[in-house]
Amino acid sequence: MAPWALPTTSGRPVCILGAGVLGRRIGACWASTGYAVHIRDTDAKQIAGALEYIKHELWRYNPTLAVPDIHVEGFEELAPALENAWLVIECVPEKLDLKVAVFAELERLAPADAILATNSSSYKSREMTTNVTPETARRMLNAHYIVPPDIRAVELMTSGSTHAAIFPFLQQHLRLSGMLPVVAHVESTGFIINRVWAAIKRECLMVLAEGVASPAELDFVWAEMFTKNPTPPCALMDSVGLDTVALIEQHYIDERHLEDRGVLPFLQKYIAAGRLGAKSSKGGLYPPGHTTKTATDRVGHHDNLHAPAIYFLDLGLAASPVSEAAYNRGRILVGSADGKSPLRTVVANQAMPDGLALCPAAGKLFWSNMGIPSANDGSIMSCNLDGSDIRVLVPPGEVHTPKQLAVDDGCRTLYFADREGMRVFRCAVDGSNLETLIQTGDFRTADIQDKTRWCVGIAVAHRARKFYWSQKGPSKGNQGRIFRAGIDMPAGQDATNRTDIEVLLENLPEPIDLEIDEEGGALYWTDRGELPTGNSLNRAEVGDGGEDGFVVRNHQILARNLHEAIGLAIDKTNRHLYVTETGGAVYRFNMDGSDKRKFYEDQGAFAGIALCDV
Repeated sequence: MAPWALPTTSGRPVCILGAGVLGRRIGACWASTGYAVHIRDTDAKQIAGALEYIKHELWRYNPTLAVPDIHVEGFEELAPALENAWLVIECVPEKLDLKVAVFAELERLAPADAILATNSSSYKSREMTTNVTPETARRMLNAHYIVPPDIRAVELMTSGSTHAAIFPFLQQHLRLSGMLPVVAHVESTGFIINRVWAAIKRECLMVLAEGVASPAELDFVWAEMFTKNPTPPCALMDSVGLDTVALIEQHYIDERHLEDRGVLPFLQKYIAAGRLGAKSSKGGLYPPGHTTKTATDRVGHHDNLHAPAIYFLDLGLAASPVSEAAYNRGRILVGSADGKSPLRTVVANQAMPDGLALCPAAGKLFWSNMGIPSANDGSIMSCNLDGSDIRVLVPPGEVHTPKQLAVDDGCRTLYFADREGMRVFRCAVDGSNLETLIQTGDFRTADIQDKTRWCVGIAVAHRARKFYWSQKGPSKGNQGRIFRAGIDMPAGQDATNRTDIEVLLENLPEPIDLEIDEEGGALYWTDRGELPTGNSLNRAEVGDGGEDGFVVRNHQILARNLHEAIGLAIDKTNRHLYVTETGGAVYRFNMDGSDKRKFYEDQGAFAGIALCDV
């Protein structure tokens, strides 16, 4: 006997056994994409009803052909219905002995290469193989349609010996017919959704039987929970936290004397690996960041309990032409991580705010005001997260044109770059102990005209005790550089002559803000320079420069075509990057630059950004 091969489909029909509610709907799914369909039933009225249904309701199935070339025939006899069929789907009543008999007939009458499927919602196809040969059993599987066209999921499940090649083959053709196939990894009574529904149904009945609630009250709470916030179950568990889920399950098991059946050990594997869900940088049942959804996401629109609030700066230059008064129209804004919440102004009337840092533990915001760049009137400010208690930490005259800020992990120290001042500073979070760490020139001399000396971005690697800064260079000059030095000043040296400065990258278009991901060993930065490599989001690996001499390598441009990219922040829990641009938009990316999302556009000219994840 020749080995079995996947069937050809061209010019061959799909045969549906049973013209009832599901049979006719399954037939319509296939007909909507131009497949020939044979529907067989012993009841002529059912056949006529099925043909009429497909004729009049096909529009609901989103036909992929402009004018579907429908080939649907009805049959009362089995043999002619099966002639040349490449796929047979039985939809006969849920009686196992009847289904066993049907598959025995299919072995005898159907083409030898035809795929044989059951739409059974309660029986495994393995149970229907008792009267067929092992060769036929390998062509058999479950293909459980739920209620198309409203619910388009189709669950595929092996008979225990189904040819592996059948699953991707059927998935491809199901997608062409507008369906959404999913394959059960192992055999399971009830498959996926019916097994879960069986548990929900049983628990609902227990709530009613124990007098906990009335049917109307139960349905009300269900609708309130799952129609207003249709969060899928695994995403919901990730949002709550798998450690919390495990504690709840343990309590139910103890109180009700239930059998564990592997639930707690399954959860413990995730918990032991630090995969607690949305609150963990390692993710949970889903990868990190999965539960931070936008309104355009297809799967749910739930809130991630651990998504950060985003604070960012509006320079206040949206109005045109720019006058001197415009330099005091800057704002601190707050919005949500998915862009759905309306923006709220936290602080207004600031003098060209540019850099922003946040300490959740202290409930404090820190920002830099550039002021009028030619006036040497920049300042460093702070306030509470709600905008109250505004304070001047570093007054005008002490710093020239401050740009990006960074705050250390313990919220004790602020680091900030001073552009025209050509310095990098450090001070306590109350503004005391102001210290110059880097000085590349004297702004009172001609040095100020040399933009390669201008310090802009700042990031601090706390564990490595290093800080990074950018010197942007002139516009369109491709002379931008990124440097690194130690947090601890070398003995006997100062900001003008320290010898521990390393040049990590040079000949960059115009690097601006920096962020360091110590856990991932990577430096990220925005570049507002010219295309093709400017107006971009960038990443490079950084090392300690040890024995192998590795300092920086694998520079990648993660995203292009931004409009003067400035602010940058890393959501280390959900593994996202946030970028602002003076063109007036906030972007969110995955850490590799993929899945670009744009929101809060056309509401200002945006600069620094910071995240609050408490």
